[in-house]
Amino acid sequence: MWRVVRRRFAPWTGLVAATALTAAGPAAAGPATAGSEPAPAAAAATATVTVDAGRALATIPGTGIGMNVAVYDGNMNHPDVPALLADAGVGMIRYPGGSYADGYHWETHTVEGGYVAPGTEFDAFVDTAHATGAQPIITANYGSGTPEEAAGWVRYANVTHDYGIRYWEIGNEVYGNGHYGATWETDHHEDKSPAAYAANLREYASAMKAVDPTIRIGAVLTTPGSWPDGIVGEGDAMDWNNTVMSIAGQEIDFVIVHHYPSATGQADLLDAPRTEIPQMAAALRSLIDRYAGERAPEIGIAVTEAAATGYKNTSPSGLFAADEYLTWLEQGAFTLDWWNLHNGTDCGNLTEVEGATDYDDGGILSSGAACEPPLNTPFPPYHGARMITHLGSPGDTLVPTRSSTPQVAAHAAREADGDLNVMLINEDPANEATVDLTYDGFTPSRATPTVYSYLKNASSIGSAPAGSAATQTVPAYGIVVVHLEAGGADLPCTVDYRVAGQWQGGFQGEITLSCTAALDGWQLAFAFPDGQTIRSLWGGTFTQSGAAVTVRPADWNRAIPAGGSVRIGFTGARDGGNAPPENFTLTEA
Repeated sequence: MWRVVRRRFAPWTGLVAATALTAAGPAAAGPATAGSEPAPAAAAATATVTVDAGRALATIPGTGIGMNVAVYDGNMNHPDVPALLADAGVGMIRYPGGSYADGYHWETHTVEGGYVAPGTEFDAFVDTAHATGAQPIITANYGSGTPEEAAGWVRYANVTHDYGIRYWEIGNEVYGNGHYGATWETDHHEDKSPAAYAANLREYASAMKAVDPTIRIGAVLTTPGSWPDGIVGEGDAMDWNNTVMSIAGQEIDFVIVHHYPSATGQADLLDAPRTEIPQMAAALRSLIDRYAGERAPEIGIAVTEAAATGYKNTSPSGLFAADEYLTWLEQGAFTLDWWNLHNGTDCGNLTEVEGATDYDDGGILSSGAACEPPLNTPFPPYHGARMITHLGSPGDTLVPTRSSTPQVAAHAAREADGDLNVMLINEDPANEATVDLTYDGFTPSRATPTVYSYLKNASSIGSAPAGSAATQTVPAYGIVVVHLEAGGADLPCTVDYRVAGQWQGGFQGEITLSCTAALDGWQLAFAFPDGQTIRSLWGGTFTQSGAAVTVRPADWNRAIPAGGSVRIGFTGARDGGNAPPENFTLTEA
Protein backbone atom coordinates (compact mmCIF):
# COMPACT_ATOMS: atom_id res chain seq x y z
CA MET A 1 0.00 0.00 0.00
CA TRP A 2 1.12 3.48 -0.72
CA ARG A 3 1.35 6.00 2.06
CA VAL A 4 -0.09 9.42 1.25
CA VAL A 5 1.89 12.55 2.06
CA ARG A 6 -0.67 15.35 1.87
CA ARG A 7 0.00 18.48 -0.18
CA ARG A 8 -2.36 21.35 -0.75
CA PHE A 9 -4.15 21.22 -4.11
CA ALA A 10 -4.19 24.22 -6.41
CA PRO A 11 -7.66 25.50 -7.40
CA TRP A 12 -9.54 23.46 -10.01
CA THR A 13 -8.76 25.93 -12.80
CA GLY A 14 -6.80 23.30 -14.74
CA LEU A 15 -3.50 23.64 -12.88
CA VAL A 16 -1.78 20.39 -11.96
CA ALA A 17 -1.76 19.50 -8.27
CA ALA A 18 0.49 16.69 -6.99
CA THR A 19 0.14 14.40 -4.01
CA ALA A 20 3.27 12.43 -3.14
CA LEU A 21 2.85 8.77 -2.28
CA THR A 22 5.36 6.21 -1.06
CA ALA A 23 5.24 2.48 -1.72
CA ALA A 24 6.40 -0.34 0.53
CA GLY A 25 8.67 -3.18 -0.47
CA PRO A 26 11.23 -3.87 -3.21
CA ALA A 27 10.72 -2.79 -6.82
CA ALA A 28 9.01 -5.19 -9.21
CA ALA A 29 10.02 -5.05 -12.86
CA GLY A 30 7.37 -4.65 -15.56
CA PRO A 31 6.97 -3.69 -19.21
CA ALA A 32 6.76 -0.06 -20.25
CA THR A 33 3.35 1.60 -20.51
CA ALA A 34 2.73 3.32 -23.81
CA GLY A 35 0.33 3.61 -26.72
CA SER A 36 -3.13 4.97 -27.28
CA GLU A 37 -5.86 4.72 -24.64
CA PRO A 38 -8.77 2.38 -25.42
CA ALA A 39 -12.43 3.20 -24.91
CA PRO A 40 -13.79 3.37 -21.33
CA ALA A 41 -14.65 0.06 -19.63
CA ALA A 42 -17.24 -0.76 -16.96
CA ALA A 43 -16.21 -1.75 -13.44
CA ALA A 44 -16.58 -5.32 -12.17
CA ALA A 45 -15.62 -5.28 -8.47
CA THR A 46 -18.31 -6.51 -6.05
CA ALA A 47 -17.35 -4.47 -3.00
CA THR A 48 -14.90 -1.94 -1.66
CA VAL A 49 -13.81 -2.23 1.97
CA THR A 50 -11.87 0.57 3.63
CA VAL A 51 -9.94 -0.07 6.84
CA ASP A 52 -9.24 2.89 9.12
CA ALA A 53 -6.22 1.34 10.82
CA GLY A 54 -5.25 4.54 12.59
CA ARG A 55 -8.40 4.75 14.73
CA ALA A 56 -9.27 2.39 17.60
CA LEU A 57 -12.72 1.02 18.40
CA ALA A 58 -11.85 -1.31 21.29
CA THR A 59 -9.14 -3.57 22.62
CA ILE A 60 -9.87 -7.28 22.20
CA PRO A 61 -10.55 -8.50 25.76
CA GLY A 62 -9.30 -11.84 27.01
CA THR A 63 -12.90 -12.61 28.01
CA GLY A 64 -14.38 -11.61 24.66
CA ILE A 65 -15.12 -15.04 23.20
CA GLY A 66 -17.36 -16.67 25.79
CA MET A 67 -19.39 -19.87 26.13
CA ASN A 68 -22.30 -21.18 28.19
CA VAL A 69 -22.33 -24.57 29.88
CA ALA A 70 -25.25 -26.16 31.71
CA VAL A 71 -25.43 -28.64 34.57
CA TYR A 72 -27.86 -30.82 32.61
CA ASP A 73 -25.06 -31.53 30.08
CA GLY A 74 -23.22 -34.66 31.17
CA ASN A 75 -20.48 -33.92 28.63
CA MET A 76 -19.71 -30.37 29.71
CA ASN A 77 -16.47 -31.56 31.35
CA HIS A 78 -15.55 -34.16 28.72
CA PRO A 79 -11.74 -34.47 28.40
CA ASP A 80 -11.83 -33.12 24.82
CA VAL A 81 -13.66 -29.91 25.78
CA PRO A 82 -10.80 -27.75 27.14
CA ALA A 83 -8.65 -28.13 24.04
CA LEU A 84 -11.59 -27.48 21.72
CA LEU A 85 -12.57 -24.33 23.60
CA ALA A 86 -8.98 -23.11 23.86
CA ASP A 87 -8.52 -23.53 20.10
CA ALA A 88 -11.59 -21.34 19.58
CA GLY A 89 -10.12 -18.63 21.81
CA VAL A 90 -12.74 -19.03 24.55
CA GLY A 91 -11.75 -16.81 27.47
CA MET A 92 -14.94 -16.88 29.57
CA ILE A 93 -17.33 -19.72 30.49
CA ARG A 94 -20.73 -19.15 32.11
CA TYR A 95 -22.19 -21.57 34.71
CA PRO A 96 -24.58 -23.17 35.76
CA GLY A 97 -26.78 -22.64 32.68
CA GLY A 98 -29.37 -20.02 31.77
CA SER A 99 -32.72 -20.31 33.50
CA TYR A 100 -31.42 -23.28 35.48
CA ALA A 101 -29.42 -20.75 37.50
CA ASP A 102 -32.54 -19.38 39.20
CA GLY A 103 -33.32 -22.82 40.58
CA TYR A 104 -29.78 -24.05 41.21
CA HIS A 105 -28.44 -24.56 44.73
CA TRP A 106 -24.67 -24.82 44.59
CA GLU A 107 -24.12 -26.53 47.96
CA THR A 108 -26.43 -29.47 47.14
CA HIS A 109 -25.81 -29.34 43.38
CA THR A 110 -29.54 -29.57 42.70
CA VAL A 111 -32.06 -27.66 40.57
CA GLU A 112 -35.66 -27.15 41.63
CA GLY A 113 -37.72 -29.16 39.17
CA GLY A 114 -34.73 -29.83 36.92
CA TYR A 115 -32.22 -32.53 36.02
CA VAL A 116 -28.57 -32.28 37.05
CA ALA A 117 -26.16 -34.59 35.23
CA PRO A 118 -23.41 -36.46 37.08
CA GLY A 119 -19.97 -34.92 36.90
CA THR A 120 -21.17 -31.34 36.47
CA GLU A 121 -20.39 -30.12 40.00
CA PHE A 122 -18.97 -26.64 40.50
CA ASP A 123 -15.40 -27.83 41.20
CA ALA A 124 -15.38 -29.95 38.05
CA PHE A 125 -16.58 -26.96 36.06
CA VAL A 126 -13.79 -24.78 37.48
CA ASP A 127 -11.25 -27.43 36.50
CA THR A 128 -12.53 -27.32 32.90
CA ALA A 129 -12.48 -23.52 32.83
CA HIS A 130 -8.92 -23.39 34.16
CA ALA A 131 -7.78 -26.11 31.73
CA THR A 132 -9.25 -24.01 28.93
CA GLY A 133 -7.49 -20.88 30.18
CA ALA A 134 -10.86 -19.15 30.63
CA GLN A 135 -12.38 -17.09 33.41
CA PRO A 136 -15.65 -18.37 34.92
CA ILE A 137 -18.70 -16.13 35.10
CA ILE A 138 -21.25 -17.38 37.64
CA THR A 139 -24.99 -16.72 37.70
CA ALA A 140 -26.09 -16.55 41.31
CA ASN A 141 -29.51 -17.97 42.17
CA TYR A 142 -31.89 -15.00 42.44
CA GLY A 143 -35.15 -16.84 41.78
CA SER A 144 -35.08 -19.37 44.65
CA GLY A 145 -31.91 -18.37 46.47
CA THR A 146 -30.84 -15.73 48.97
CA PRO A 147 -28.03 -13.17 49.32
CA GLU A 148 -26.57 -15.39 52.05
CA GLU A 149 -26.48 -18.43 49.73
CA ALA A 150 -24.74 -16.38 47.06
CA ALA A 151 -22.23 -14.97 49.57
CA GLY A 152 -21.50 -18.54 50.67
CA TRP A 153 -20.70 -19.45 47.07
CA VAL A 154 -18.28 -16.54 46.83
CA ARG A 155 -16.63 -17.64 50.08
CA TYR A 156 -16.29 -21.24 48.88
CA ALA A 157 -14.91 -20.19 45.50
CA ASN A 158 -12.58 -17.35 46.41
CA VAL A 159 -11.69 -17.80 50.07
CA THR A 160 -11.79 -21.55 50.68
CA HIS A 161 -10.41 -22.54 47.27
CA ASP A 162 -8.83 -19.34 45.95
CA TYR A 163 -10.44 -19.83 42.51
CA GLY A 164 -10.40 -16.06 41.97
CA ILE A 165 -13.79 -15.91 40.25
CA ARG A 166 -14.35 -12.25 39.50
CA TYR A 167 -17.65 -12.02 37.60
CA TRP A 168 -21.02 -12.78 39.24
CA GLU A 169 -24.48 -12.20 37.73
CA ILE A 170 -27.52 -11.80 39.95
CA GLY A 171 -30.16 -13.93 38.28
CA ASN A 172 -30.96 -14.84 34.69
CA GLU A 173 -33.64 -13.03 32.62
CA VAL A 174 -35.46 -12.06 35.81
CA TYR A 175 -37.93 -9.94 33.80
CA GLY A 176 -39.43 -13.28 32.67
CA ASN A 177 -40.80 -13.83 36.18
CA GLY A 178 -44.42 -13.02 35.26
CA HIS A 179 -44.38 -9.30 36.08
CA TYR A 180 -45.07 -8.51 32.42
CA GLY A 181 -47.35 -11.50 31.83
CA ALA A 182 -44.93 -14.13 30.53
CA THR A 183 -43.39 -16.57 32.98
CA TRP A 184 -40.41 -18.72 32.17
CA GLU A 185 -38.03 -17.74 34.97
CA THR A 186 -38.20 -19.06 38.54
CA ASP A 187 -38.81 -16.23 41.02
CA HIS A 188 -40.18 -16.97 44.49
CA HIS A 189 -40.17 -13.33 45.60
CA GLU A 190 -43.62 -12.04 46.39
CA ASP A 191 -42.81 -8.74 44.70
CA LYS A 192 -41.61 -9.40 41.14
CA SER A 193 -41.30 -5.78 40.03
CA PRO A 194 -38.09 -4.22 38.70
CA ALA A 195 -37.92 -2.08 41.84
CA ALA A 196 -37.93 -5.22 44.00
CA TYR A 197 -35.24 -6.85 41.84
CA ALA A 198 -33.08 -3.72 42.14
CA ALA A 199 -33.47 -3.56 45.92
CA ASN A 200 -32.68 -7.27 46.28
CA LEU A 201 -29.76 -6.90 43.87
CA ARG A 202 -28.23 -4.33 46.22
CA GLU A 203 -28.55 -6.81 49.10
CA TYR A 204 -26.85 -9.52 47.02
CA ALA A 205 -24.03 -7.15 46.08
CA SER A 206 -23.50 -6.07 49.67
CA ALA A 207 -23.42 -9.61 51.05
CA MET A 208 -21.16 -10.99 48.30
CA LYS A 209 -18.68 -8.10 48.32
CA ALA A 210 -18.43 -8.32 52.10
CA VAL A 211 -16.81 -11.71 51.47
CA ASP A 212 -14.64 -10.61 48.53
CA PRO A 213 -14.63 -6.91 47.66
CA THR A 214 -12.73 -7.56 44.40
CA ILE A 215 -15.61 -9.33 42.67
CA ARG A 216 -17.74 -7.63 40.02
CA ILE A 217 -21.56 -7.74 40.20
CA GLY A 218 -23.80 -7.75 37.12
CA ALA A 219 -27.43 -6.59 36.83
CA VAL A 220 -29.96 -8.20 34.50
CA LEU A 221 -31.43 -5.72 32.00
CA THR A 222 -33.90 -6.21 29.18
CA THR A 223 -32.29 -6.17 25.74
CA PRO A 224 -32.97 -2.77 24.14
CA GLY A 225 -35.60 -3.10 21.43
CA SER A 226 -36.69 -6.57 22.56
CA TRP A 227 -39.65 -7.56 24.73
CA PRO A 228 -40.31 -6.32 27.43
CA ASP A 229 -38.00 -3.34 26.89
CA GLY A 230 -39.89 -0.05 27.26
CA ILE A 231 -42.98 -1.58 28.88
CA VAL A 232 -44.10 0.05 32.13
CA GLY A 233 -45.65 -2.65 34.29
CA GLU A 234 -48.63 -2.26 36.60
CA GLY A 235 -47.64 -0.20 39.62
CA ASP A 236 -44.30 0.84 38.10
CA ALA A 237 -43.17 4.37 37.39
CA MET A 238 -40.70 3.38 34.66
CA ASP A 239 -39.74 0.39 32.55
CA TRP A 240 -37.43 -2.38 33.79
CA ASN A 241 -34.10 -0.89 32.72
CA ASN A 242 -34.68 2.63 33.99
CA THR A 243 -36.08 1.33 37.26
CA VAL A 244 -33.22 -1.10 37.93
CA MET A 245 -30.52 1.39 36.97
CA SER A 246 -32.07 4.27 38.91
CA ILE A 247 -32.00 2.18 42.11
CA ALA A 248 -28.91 0.00 41.68
CA GLY A 249 -26.83 1.81 39.07
CA GLN A 250 -24.31 2.97 41.65
CA GLU A 251 -23.90 -0.53 43.15
CA ILE A 252 -23.18 -2.65 40.07
CA ASP A 253 -20.10 -3.26 37.93
CA PHE A 254 -21.65 -4.44 34.68
CA VAL A 255 -24.98 -4.77 32.92
CA ILE A 256 -26.27 -7.96 31.29
CA VAL A 257 -28.30 -8.50 28.13
CA HIS A 258 -29.05 -11.44 25.85
CA HIS A 259 -29.31 -11.32 22.07
CA TYR A 260 -31.34 -13.82 20.04
CA PRO A 261 -32.31 -12.10 16.77
CA SER A 262 -35.82 -12.88 15.54
CA ALA A 263 -34.86 -13.75 11.98
CA THR A 264 -37.47 -14.63 9.36
CA GLY A 265 -34.83 -15.83 6.91
CA GLN A 266 -31.11 -16.33 6.42
CA ALA A 267 -30.59 -12.76 5.21
CA ASP A 268 -32.43 -11.39 8.26
CA LEU A 269 -30.18 -13.37 10.58
CA LEU A 270 -27.02 -12.14 8.86
CA ASP A 271 -28.28 -8.54 8.88
CA ALA A 272 -28.91 -8.58 12.64
CA PRO A 273 -25.41 -7.78 13.96
CA ARG A 274 -25.12 -4.72 11.72
CA THR A 275 -28.69 -3.46 12.13
CA GLU A 276 -29.37 -4.25 15.80
CA ILE A 277 -26.20 -4.27 17.90
CA PRO A 278 -24.97 -0.65 17.51
CA GLN A 279 -28.36 0.71 18.61
CA MET A 280 -28.56 -1.76 21.52
CA ALA A 281 -25.08 -0.87 22.73
CA ALA A 282 -25.78 2.86 22.44
CA ALA A 283 -28.97 2.48 24.48
CA LEU A 284 -27.13 0.56 27.19
CA ARG A 285 -24.32 3.08 27.34
CA SER A 286 -26.90 5.88 27.61
CA LEU A 287 -28.52 4.13 30.60
CA ILE A 288 -25.15 3.65 32.25
CA ASP A 289 -24.17 7.28 31.70
CA ARG A 290 -27.52 8.46 33.07
CA TYR A 291 -27.52 6.48 36.30
CA ALA A 292 -23.96 5.42 37.18
CA GLY A 293 -22.54 8.92 37.57
CA GLU A 294 -18.77 9.13 37.86
CA ARG A 295 -18.55 5.33 37.80
CA ALA A 296 -20.08 5.13 34.32
CA PRO A 297 -16.76 4.55 32.49
CA GLU A 298 -16.09 1.58 34.78
CA ILE A 299 -19.42 -0.17 34.08
CA GLY A 300 -19.07 -2.96 31.51
CA ILE A 301 -21.51 -4.60 29.11
CA ALA A 302 -21.81 -8.40 29.14
CA VAL A 303 -23.82 -10.32 26.56
CA THR A 304 -24.11 -13.52 28.53
CA GLU A 305 -26.30 -15.35 26.01
CA ALA A 306 -26.43 -15.03 22.23
CA ALA A 307 -27.07 -17.39 19.34
CA ALA A 308 -28.93 -17.82 16.08
CA THR A 309 -32.58 -18.77 16.49
CA GLY A 310 -32.58 -20.73 13.21
CA TYR A 311 -30.11 -22.51 10.92
CA LYS A 312 -28.31 -23.45 14.14
CA ASN A 313 -25.97 -26.11 12.80
CA THR A 314 -25.45 -24.82 9.25
CA SER A 315 -23.44 -22.23 7.37
CA PRO A 316 -25.59 -19.11 8.07
CA SER A 317 -25.02 -19.59 11.80
CA GLY A 318 -21.27 -19.83 11.24
CA LEU A 319 -21.20 -16.48 9.47
CA PHE A 320 -23.50 -14.99 12.09
CA ALA A 321 -21.31 -16.17 14.98
CA ALA A 322 -18.18 -14.40 13.71
CA ASP A 323 -20.08 -11.19 12.97
CA GLU A 324 -22.05 -11.31 16.25
CA TYR A 325 -19.02 -11.73 18.47
CA LEU A 326 -16.98 -9.04 16.75
CA THR A 327 -19.74 -6.45 16.43
CA TRP A 328 -20.51 -6.63 20.16
CA LEU A 329 -16.80 -6.41 21.01
CA GLU A 330 -16.40 -3.40 18.71
CA GLN A 331 -19.29 -1.79 20.58
CA GLY A 332 -17.51 -2.22 23.91
CA ALA A 333 -18.88 -5.48 25.35
CA PHE A 334 -16.26 -7.34 27.42
CA THR A 335 -17.78 -10.76 26.69
CA LEU A 336 -20.31 -12.55 24.51
CA ASP A 337 -21.17 -16.03 25.80
CA TRP A 338 -22.60 -18.29 23.09
CA TRP A 339 -25.55 -20.50 23.94
CA ASN A 340 -24.52 -23.32 24.34
CA LEU A 341 -21.60 -25.79 24.51
CA HIS A 342 -23.85 -28.86 24.05
CA ASN A 343 -27.61 -28.49 23.86
CA GLY A 344 -28.95 -31.66 22.28
CA THR A 345 -31.81 -32.47 19.92
CA ASP A 346 -34.64 -34.96 19.71
CA CYS A 347 -33.79 -35.74 16.05
CA GLY A 348 -37.38 -34.90 15.15
CA ASN A 349 -36.85 -31.54 13.45
CA LEU A 350 -34.16 -32.07 10.83
CA THR A 351 -34.01 -29.70 7.86
CA GLU A 352 -31.64 -29.05 4.98
CA VAL A 353 -30.00 -25.61 4.77
CA GLU A 354 -27.56 -24.73 1.99
CA GLY A 355 -26.69 -28.37 1.40
CA ALA A 356 -26.17 -29.31 5.05
CA THR A 357 -28.34 -30.80 7.81
CA ASP A 358 -29.65 -28.54 10.53
CA TYR A 359 -30.29 -30.65 13.63
CA ASP A 360 -32.00 -27.80 15.52
CA ASP A 361 -29.29 -28.26 18.16
CA GLY A 362 -28.33 -25.07 19.99
CA GLY A 363 -24.93 -26.47 20.92
CA ILE A 364 -21.72 -25.25 19.37
CA LEU A 365 -20.47 -28.86 19.57
CA SER A 366 -22.48 -31.98 18.73
CA SER A 367 -24.18 -33.68 21.66
CA GLY A 368 -23.70 -37.02 19.91
CA ALA A 369 -27.42 -37.71 19.43
CA ALA A 370 -28.28 -40.65 17.16
CA CYS A 371 -28.98 -38.40 14.17
CA GLU A 372 -25.92 -36.18 14.71
CA PRO A 373 -22.19 -36.42 14.03
CA PRO A 374 -20.04 -37.93 16.81
CA LEU A 375 -19.89 -36.21 20.20
CA ASN A 376 -17.98 -32.92 20.25
CA THR A 377 -17.93 -32.53 16.47
CA PRO A 378 -17.81 -28.75 15.90
CA PHE A 379 -20.79 -27.11 14.23
CA PRO A 380 -20.35 -24.02 12.00
CA PRO A 381 -20.69 -21.46 14.87
CA TYR A 382 -17.59 -23.03 16.42
CA HIS A 383 -15.59 -22.38 13.27
CA GLY A 384 -17.00 -18.87 13.00
CA ALA A 385 -15.78 -18.13 16.52
CA ARG A 386 -12.43 -19.76 15.84
CA MET A 387 -11.87 -17.51 12.81
CA ILE A 388 -11.71 -14.61 15.28
CA THR A 389 -8.47 -16.06 16.68
CA HIS A 390 -6.89 -15.39 13.29
CA LEU A 391 -8.18 -11.82 13.29
CA GLY A 392 -6.63 -10.86 16.60
CA SER A 393 -5.53 -11.88 20.06
CA PRO A 394 -6.36 -10.33 23.44
CA GLY A 395 -4.71 -6.93 23.57
CA ASP A 396 -4.91 -6.31 19.82
CA THR A 397 -6.90 -3.30 18.66
CA LEU A 398 -10.18 -3.53 16.74
CA VAL A 399 -10.30 -0.75 14.13
CA PRO A 400 -13.15 0.61 11.99
CA THR A 401 -14.05 -0.72 8.55
CA ARG A 402 -16.46 0.49 5.88
CA SER A 403 -18.01 -1.79 3.28
CA SER A 404 -19.74 -0.52 0.14
CA THR A 405 -22.32 -3.32 0.31
CA PRO A 406 -24.18 -4.99 3.19
CA GLN A 407 -23.51 -8.38 1.62
CA VAL A 408 -19.85 -8.14 2.61
CA ALA A 409 -19.34 -7.62 6.34
CA ALA A 410 -15.87 -6.57 7.44
CA HIS A 411 -13.86 -6.36 10.65
CA ALA A 412 -10.20 -5.54 11.24
CA ALA A 413 -7.65 -5.71 14.04
CA ARG A 414 -4.23 -4.10 14.41
CA GLU A 415 -1.60 -6.28 16.08
CA ALA A 416 0.88 -4.94 18.62
CA ASP A 417 3.71 -5.30 16.09
CA GLY A 418 1.87 -3.14 13.54
CA ASP A 419 0.57 -5.91 11.26
CA LEU A 420 -3.08 -5.79 10.25
CA ASN A 421 -5.72 -8.52 9.89
CA VAL A 422 -8.96 -8.04 7.95
CA MET A 423 -11.99 -10.35 8.14
CA LEU A 424 -14.36 -10.43 5.17
CA ILE A 425 -17.70 -12.26 5.42
CA ASN A 426 -19.57 -12.93 2.18
CA GLU A 427 -23.28 -13.13 3.00
CA ASP A 428 -24.27 -14.14 -0.53
CA PRO A 429 -25.04 -17.90 -0.47
CA ALA A 430 -24.51 -18.39 -4.20
CA ASN A 431 -21.88 -15.96 -5.54
CA GLU A 432 -18.28 -15.21 -4.64
CA ALA A 433 -17.36 -11.62 -3.86
CA THR A 434 -14.44 -9.71 -5.28
CA VAL A 435 -13.39 -7.19 -2.65
CA ASP A 436 -11.15 -4.19 -3.25
CA LEU A 437 -9.32 -3.19 -0.07
CA THR A 438 -8.08 0.27 0.80
CA TYR A 439 -6.41 1.49 3.97
CA ASP A 440 -6.11 4.65 6.01
CA GLY A 441 -3.21 4.76 8.44
CA PHE A 442 -1.56 1.54 7.28
CA THR A 443 0.92 0.58 4.58
CA PRO A 444 0.97 -3.16 3.78
CA SER A 445 4.06 -4.88 2.46
CA ARG A 446 4.11 -6.05 -1.13
CA ALA A 447 4.24 -9.69 -0.05
CA THR A 448 1.30 -11.93 -0.92
CA PRO A 449 -0.80 -12.06 2.25
CA THR A 450 -1.63 -15.23 4.12
CA VAL A 451 -5.38 -15.82 3.98
CA TYR A 452 -7.27 -17.99 6.48
CA SER A 453 -10.58 -19.27 5.15
CA TYR A 454 -13.69 -21.00 6.43
CA LEU A 455 -15.80 -22.08 3.49
CA LYS A 456 -19.44 -23.02 3.18
CA ASN A 457 -20.15 -26.39 4.85
CA ALA A 458 -16.46 -26.94 5.58
CA SER A 459 -15.34 -28.91 8.62
CA SER A 460 -12.08 -27.04 9.17
CA ILE A 461 -10.22 -23.78 8.54
CA GLY A 462 -7.62 -23.56 5.78
CA SER A 463 -4.79 -21.14 5.08
CA ALA A 464 -2.68 -20.25 2.05
CA PRO A 465 -1.05 -17.23 0.39
CA ALA A 466 -3.74 -15.65 -1.79
CA GLY A 467 -4.72 -12.47 -3.59
CA SER A 468 -3.05 -9.21 -2.63
CA ALA A 469 -3.35 -6.42 -0.13
CA ALA A 470 -5.55 -4.64 -2.67
CA THR A 471 -7.92 -7.40 -3.81
CA GLN A 472 -9.35 -10.57 -2.30
CA THR A 473 -11.95 -13.07 -3.49
CA VAL A 474 -14.34 -14.39 -0.83
CA PRO A 475 -16.27 -17.55 -1.76
CA ALA A 476 -20.05 -17.70 -1.38
CA TYR A 477 -21.06 -17.93 2.29
CA GLY A 478 -17.37 -17.86 3.20
CA ILE A 479 -15.24 -16.08 5.79
CA VAL A 480 -11.65 -15.07 5.11
CA VAL A 481 -9.10 -13.37 7.33
CA VAL A 482 -6.32 -11.61 5.45
CA HIS A 483 -3.05 -11.24 7.35
CA LEU A 484 -1.15 -8.18 6.14
CA GLU A 485 2.39 -7.45 7.17
CA ALA A 486 3.29 -3.82 7.68
CA GLY A 487 5.28 -2.29 4.82
CA GLY A 488 9.05 -1.95 4.79
CA ALA A 489 11.26 0.29 2.68
CA ASP A 490 9.55 3.17 0.90
CA LEU A 491 9.63 3.93 -2.82
CA PRO A 492 8.25 7.27 -4.11
CA CYS A 493 5.33 7.78 -6.45
CA THR A 494 3.12 10.79 -7.21
CA VAL A 495 -0.47 11.30 -8.26
CA ASP A 496 -1.24 14.42 -10.30
CA TYR A 497 -4.79 15.61 -10.82
CA ARG A 498 -6.19 18.35 -13.01
CA VAL A 499 -9.55 19.49 -14.34
CA ALA A 500 -9.19 19.37 -18.11
CA GLY A 501 -12.50 21.18 -18.64
CA GLN A 502 -15.83 21.83 -16.98
CA TRP A 503 -19.32 22.94 -17.90
CA GLN A 504 -22.71 23.34 -16.26
CA GLY A 505 -23.40 20.07 -14.41
CA GLY A 506 -20.29 18.28 -15.69
CA PHE A 507 -16.52 18.21 -15.98
CA GLN A 508 -13.56 16.26 -17.35
CA GLY A 509 -10.75 15.14 -15.01
CA GLU A 510 -7.33 13.69 -15.60
CA ILE A 511 -5.09 11.74 -13.21
CA THR A 512 -1.43 10.89 -13.88
CA LEU A 513 0.45 8.26 -11.88
CA SER A 514 4.27 8.66 -11.99
CA CYS A 515 6.60 6.24 -10.19
CA THR A 516 10.37 6.06 -9.78
CA ALA A 517 10.12 2.32 -9.01
CA ALA A 518 8.42 -0.32 -11.14
CA LEU A 519 4.98 -1.71 -10.29
CA ASP A 520 3.47 -4.87 -11.72
CA GLY A 521 -0.10 -3.85 -10.96
CA TRP A 522 -1.94 -1.06 -9.17
CA GLN A 523 -5.19 0.20 -7.73
CA LEU A 524 -6.07 3.82 -6.95
CA ALA A 525 -8.66 4.97 -4.40
CA PHE A 526 -9.82 8.52 -3.67
CA ALA A 527 -12.87 10.48 -2.53
CA PHE A 528 -14.80 13.38 -4.08
CA PRO A 529 -15.51 16.13 -1.51
CA ASP A 530 -18.35 17.84 -3.41
CA GLY A 531 -20.51 14.87 -4.35
CA GLN A 532 -19.15 14.50 -7.89
CA THR A 533 -19.81 11.25 -9.74
CA ILE A 534 -17.88 9.62 -12.56
CA ARG A 535 -19.90 8.91 -15.72
CA SER A 536 -17.23 7.25 -17.88
CA LEU A 537 -13.52 6.54 -17.49
CA TRP A 538 -10.72 5.56 -19.84
CA GLY A 539 -7.40 4.04 -18.89
CA GLY A 540 -8.99 1.57 -16.46
CA THR A 541 -12.21 0.48 -14.75
CA PHE A 542 -13.89 2.08 -11.78
CA THR A 543 -16.39 1.57 -8.97
CA GLN A 544 -17.98 4.34 -6.96
CA SER A 545 -19.88 4.13 -3.68
CA GLY A 546 -20.95 7.54 -2.43
CA ALA A 547 -17.88 9.74 -2.45
CA ALA A 548 -15.45 6.80 -2.56
CA VAL A 549 -13.98 5.83 -5.94
CA THR A 550 -11.72 2.88 -6.75
CA VAL A 551 -9.90 2.71 -10.11
CA ARG A 552 -8.21 -0.42 -11.42
CA PRO A 553 -6.03 -0.61 -14.54
CA ALA A 554 -6.78 -2.04 -17.94
CA ASP A 555 -4.63 -4.94 -19.11
CA TRP A 556 -2.52 -2.65 -21.28
CA ASN A 557 -1.48 -0.26 -18.50
CA ARG A 558 -1.37 -2.61 -15.56
CA ALA A 559 2.44 -2.34 -15.23
CA ILE A 560 4.24 0.95 -14.57
CA PRO A 561 7.98 0.86 -15.27
CA ALA A 562 10.56 2.65 -13.14
CA GLY A 563 10.43 6.28 -14.24
CA GLY A 564 7.18 5.63 -16.14
CA SER A 565 3.68 7.01 -15.82
CA VAL A 566 0.04 6.18 -16.54
CA ARG A 567 -2.69 8.66 -17.41
CA ILE A 568 -6.38 8.11 -16.58
CA GLY A 569 -9.17 10.33 -17.86
CA PHE A 570 -12.83 10.55 -17.00
CA THR A 571 -15.97 12.59 -17.43
CA GLY A 572 -18.13 13.31 -14.41
CA ALA A 573 -21.28 14.99 -13.19
CA ARG A 574 -21.37 17.69 -10.54
CA ASP A 575 -24.04 19.63 -8.74
CA GLY A 576 -22.31 22.70 -7.37
CA GLY A 577 -18.65 22.63 -6.34
CA ASN A 578 -15.86 20.80 -8.08
CA ALA A 579 -13.06 20.57 -5.50
CA PRO A 580 -10.30 18.08 -6.40
CA PRO A 581 -10.36 14.53 -5.03
CA GLU A 582 -8.98 13.82 -1.56
CA ASN A 583 -7.21 10.93 0.20
CA PHE A 584 -5.49 9.42 -2.83
CA THR A 585 -4.34 5.90 -1.93
CA LEU A 586 -2.35 3.88 -4.46
CA THR A 587 -2.03 0.15 -3.79
CA GLU A 588 0.05 -2.42 -5.60
CA ALA A 589 -2.27 -5.16 -6.86
